[in-house]
Amino acid sequence: MADDLCYISATDAIAAFRKKTLSPVELVDALIARCERINPKINALTYTFFDRARDQARQAEQRYGAGKARKLEGVPVLIKDQHEMKGEITTHGSRLYENHVDTVSQPFVDRLLRAGTIPLARSTTPEFASATVTHSELWGVTRNPWNTRYAPGGSTGGGAAAVAAGMTVLSDGGDFAGSIRVPSSCCGVFGYKPPVGRVPMLPPGNLNDHVSHGPITRTVADAALMYGVMAGPDPVDPTSLPGRPQIPASFKPLKGWKVAFSPDLGFYQVVPEVAKAVRAALDAFRDMGCTIEEIDLGWDERTVLAFLVQSRELGFVRPQDMTAKQRGMLSKYILYRPKRLAKAKHLRYTDGLLIRTEMYAKLQPFLERNRILLCPTLSVPSVKATHSPIDFSFKINGHKVEPGIGWSTTIPLTLSRSRSITLLPIESHIFCGL
Repeated sequence: MADDLCYISATDAIAAFRKKTLSPVELVDALIARCERINPKINALTYTFFDRARDQARQAEQRYGAGKARKLEGVPVLIKDQHEMKGEITTHGSRLYENHVDTVSQPFVDRLLRAGTIPLARSTTPEFASATVTHSELWGVTRNPWNTRYAPGGSTGGGAAAVAAGMTVLSDGGDFAGSIRVPSSCCGVFGYKPPVGRVPMLPPGNLNDHVSHGPITRTVADAALMYGVMAGPDPVDPTSLPGRPQIPASFKPLKGWKVAFSPDLGFYQVVPEVAKAVRAALDAFRDMGCTIEEIDLGWDERTVLAFLVQSRELGFVRPQDMTAKQRGMLSKYILYRPKRLAKAKHLRYTDGLLIRTEMYAKLQPFLERNRILLCPTLSVPSVKATHSPIDFSFKINGHKVEPGIGWSTTIPLTLSRSRSITLLPIESHIFCGL
């Protein structure tokens, strides 16, 4: 029964808190017990706040009793060990930051806390959130709860694994190359990458025009609830968009919607297992009355080069500028970063922008006549938990692919600045909504 409680949604938990059929204390106790039992198997957590969480749960219970509950009162959450929390250690998955204490919080973290969420722990991330798997020299290997031989994805691997394993109700996430979408797909949970600027960030990260932060949950309703708290302008972030998204309480049927479908975004190798699953998912949209148009976007491998250019110019981690002692503390995939980005050394930043412009020009006609673009989130269901992001021998369908990112189809949609949602096995890019 306690394990069943661990899979309750935020919306159901809040309703039960209000009816007094469930106490925040009961939920927090159940989740802590599950974390203590499951985390040794999947390694999804870094620092835990269990004693404080119990105290906050008792305070939340009192707030419900006094009729003063906030929007997310008493709902447990994980905060990624990359997102600043004032007064807490944020390691970024790196031995370089092993004892680094933040003096300020990310705006969206502050909003979640002010809305009444209860932080249970920090979730694991690869070093500097720079991989589509989650392992680091500091924290070791995070594993997929469905099959511990495999990765939960990255970089929000710990958060997605914990949501899937019933160790938390909510998790935050950040996404540049797919760090919400990839782990959500690997772990079979729901992830949303909002439009850039909708969720405010601390500088200078807010000046990266690809990064956004959003929710990882088990239900769409929970994601909408969490996103509604995280989003909105903030003075600390001059790039944040004005106004708050208006999320309706209910939605009309999708009957009559036109849906574009790309099986491979033009150039990705996709294994038959994933292709079959995506085709089956399309039937659900047909059953809801949608019209499906299979399209060829005409994108090619230059997309990956454009991404490498963006990463080269926008990345803040430069091993080549560090001391020998500092470099000795880094994961191998971080050390290799300069060589990897050198693949695009013949391209300027503006060349990357021109490739992106061409990509969007090819995408735009399909957006004009379709409400959604559907595509696989990943080329494979997952990779081994210890998979190296610099494994140049990795193949899909017998073809060598770009190491580390060649199995993630999220990158082209990042470059086209699409808002994206992921629910295994498809990725939906919705251009008419939030």
